[in-house]
Amino acid sequence: MNHISSSTLQAIQAKVSLQLPTTAMLELPEKVLQFGTGVLLRGLPDYFIDKANRQGIFNGRIVVVKSTTAGDSSVFEQQNNLYTISERGIQDGQIIEENTVCAAISRVLTAQTEWDEILRCAHNPEMQIIISNTTEVGIQLVQDDIRNNKPPVSFPGKVLAFLYERFKAFEASKAHGMVIVPTELIPDNGKKLESIILELAHLNSLETDFIDWLESSNTFCNSLVDRIVPGKPEAPMKANIEASLGYTDALLTVSEVYRLWAIEGDAHVKEVLSFGQADEGVIVEPNIDLYRELKLRLLNGTHTLSCGLAFLAGFKTVREAMENEVMDTFITNLMLAELSPAIPYHVSALTAERFGRQVLDRFRNPHIQHQWLSITVQYSSKMKMRNLATLLNYYDKIACVPAYFAVGFAAFLQFMKVEKEEDGKYYGNFNGEFYPIQDEKASYFAEKWQKLSPEALVDAVLSDKGLWGTDLTALAGFAEAVKTNLSQMLTLGTWQTLQAFVRKGELV
Repeated sequence: MNHISSSTLQAIQAKVSLQLPTTAMLELPEKVLQFGTGVLLRGLPDYFIDKANRQGIFNGRIVVVKSTTAGDSSVFEQQNNLYTISERGIQDGQIIEENTVCAAISRVLTAQTEWDEILRCAHNPEMQIIISNTTEVGIQLVQDDIRNNKPPVSFPGKVLAFLYERFKAFEASKAHGMVIVPTELIPDNGKKLESIILELAHLNSLETDFIDWLESSNTFCNSLVDRIVPGKPEAPMKANIEASLGYTDALLTVSEVYRLWAIEGDAHVKEVLSFGQADEGVIVEPNIDLYRELKLRLLNGTHTLSCGLAFLAGFKTVREAMENEVMDTFITNLMLAELSPAIPYHVSALTAERFGRQVLDRFRNPHIQHQWLSITVQYSSKMKMRNLATLLNYYDKIACVPAYFAVGFAAFLQFMKVEKEEDGKYYGNFNGEFYPIQDEKASYFAEKWQKLSPEALVDAVLSDKGLWGTDLTALAGFAEAVKTNLSQMLTLGTWQTLQAFVRKGELV
């Protein structure tokens, strides 16, 4: 089989549905500077831009900046920056498999060796947008000399140097400011990046006119991305996909079908990010808190309240759990009957229901292998951040014990039962095998389990204001429900307890 490249496109004879780029798409002007080569960017922002180009909406391509020396970017050049996005998943109960050769990327430049070329991009009048996902570098303040460091050390330093070059190239023209949209998974990512860049500008003693232009002519947008993009599939799956496509692809990128890029912005931002017109997964609104809350409370919250329970019930992956009727019933009802109506944000029941159903489809995706054990990392802080406000709001609105929540919380306490400490690392035990407890509060729970009975432990943990910020024993009936569930898990087993709970008909 041929390798994917611009010269082999016409020879492709796929056995499945495959969208190929037109010649015109390969000649579109560069409008986006992207920091990062990772699969999330390729599978979400770049996907949206490619889709818009196919519809004649955005009509622009991406210059990718490779910020680190790790990894090999030569494969992009070998494939003329073409790669395949294979969407695999379930949508509205239907199995979806779609393939697209993405032509959104025009070239990949390495910051360490091609910084001058990157700065030349600042002179391109059609450049409008900067996007990023710099997991290796991150959005953090680093003392950086942006005039003499070529390239600057930090990601914010690189962005500042690029904007400073653009300021000089277009003589402070307001019309040539940029829209900057980071996708890093931190709260208020756009505003945080803006504050760091402004501080760096002052630390570098840049002129007042530039700082005024930076603040008045450029827009930094908070954004939220939500799409599972595992990237390169395992060898058997990759071979099957390539056989059906009729070519090989070293950048083959598998993603789920669901996609969301929520961006905080006004009419100007919406106009610049015109690619959003091509897909309902791009949302540009003045406030994106609703989308953040839906994801945090329903997707992340359900994961956190289910991970210990599912793992100790013998399930390794989310998909495996959803293929079991008992576990599927628990997760579905936990999400839709308890978490959904108690989201601590104004959201209509229909919106929450629709989002929840989409999440359940994602959990059932046969092509995504999401390990429950990986979700338990920093279990206690996730429990507080993702679920505490929902629990308190549930009591305010419904004023009774949330039964599913109590089962999930009991499993959390059982999972945190430390059975071994070795070299400063903590382990629990399931069916005679040790599993890692990767939590900054592991020593806290180790001490509690060592000194207290299960009943006393529940009271001690729930009443710990230092842990939760409030006394959870004040929630009528909650501590008693957790104690009952934990006792049954320790005596009967987690799986047996879960089965009995579901069969009692206590779930809606």
